[in-house]
Amino acid sequence: MTAEGRRAAGPHGAAEAGGTSEAPATAADEPGGATDTPPAGPSDTAADAPADTPWRTWRDAAEQALYGPNGFYTRPGGPGPAGHFRTSVHASPLYAGAVATLLRRVDAALGHPDELALVDVGAGRGELLTGVLAALPEEVAARVRPYAVERAPRPQGLDPRIDWRAALPAPDSLTGLLFANEWLDNVPLDVAETDADGVPRRVLVRADGTERLGAPVDGPDADWLARWWPQAVPDAAGPRPAPGTRAEIGRPRDAAWARAVRTLRAGLAVTADYAHRRADRPPFGTLTGFRAGREVPPVPDGSCDITAHVALDACAGPGAELLTQRAALHALGVSGGRPPLSLAATDPAGYLRALGRAGEAAELTDPAGLGGFGWLLEPAGGTACAGLLTSGRSD
Repeated sequence: MTAEGRRAAGPHGAAEAGGTSEAPATAADEPGGATDTPPAGPSDTAADAPADTPWRTWRDAAEQALYGPNGFYTRPGGPGPAGHFRTSVHASPLYAGAVATLLRRVDAALGHPDELALVDVGAGRGELLTGVLAALPEEVAARVRPYAVERAPRPQGLDPRIDWRAALPAPDSLTGLLFANEWLDNVPLDVAETDADGVPRRVLVRADGTERLGAPVDGPDADWLARWWPQAVPDAAGPRPAPGTRAEIGRPRDAAWARAVRTLRAGLAVTADYAHRRADRPPFGTLTGFRAGREVPPVPDGSCDITAHVALDACAGPGAELLTQRAALHALGVSGGRPPLSLAATDPAGYLRALGRAGEAAELTDPAGLGGFGWLLEPAGGTACAGLLTSGRSD
């Protein structure tokens, strides 16, 4: 499924995936990083690019396009991400309600601490935190310390209880729930493509989206490909990958997620995103763009979102669980079952409200859409918060 199918587009949608927890290292910090004079490689379309536009790896180009001084997520004014796409948070308040239910389970598992952290990584405009706080019982809400981690400036009118910051809190500093909805797909990464000999090379790109191949992938990135995206790596025992096979090197996302988990001294870290697993990596990758509610070519000039599906299995640490969003939300009480018709006779307005909620729940759990998202759940500081969605526990 394409990202377009999973990030339901609409002029009134919004997104909370709008930033990374801290500035990732640029591509130039990695082996084979960005350079204005790349090694020779295929350049079928390079002749049309402006001569003074530098070549960069996709990781470096996306970092500037998304989070630079006039980046897609950080530029002042304008509609922001809300004018370009929406996510589960904006599909229905049921999503925030489900996160509130999960937070209450974490609270119970931790013995109801005096201060309970709720960290939203890639918080957009604070919509998820606002919805969760509204859905919590007063006794719980009074103990919650909400953190929004987002590079964009703090929105006007946001609940003053929310601690807005550009980077994650210090490691091992909080107890509670860390939740990241459609964040990792916007952590920039490098793209590899196999050449005529089946050798994976870094894809270099100009600001207008023109690409060429650079140096062969080597070092830790080559090791990552061999382990997590073997379809793009030559195999001595089998045929070489077909020329043009692409892969997205997820090491920056693995590191970003590991750092996010380390924020918690005790509790549960959860990330939800469109994802794929090792056995079914797409042969041509998933890199794409979004602008004004439509999927567009990924052009790293700051005019559009740049996103790629997440290899959540590579991100997962010891003790982590992988679920579909459908399974996770069902475990949190979100069901698309229709209300009984008898309710229409006794309470027509209540029936219509219940019917609307059922439709929203069906969208959130549709296995061919948002319900097909991956949820990665990783306990921190022990196993107290393990199995909160799979062990049959309730609030």
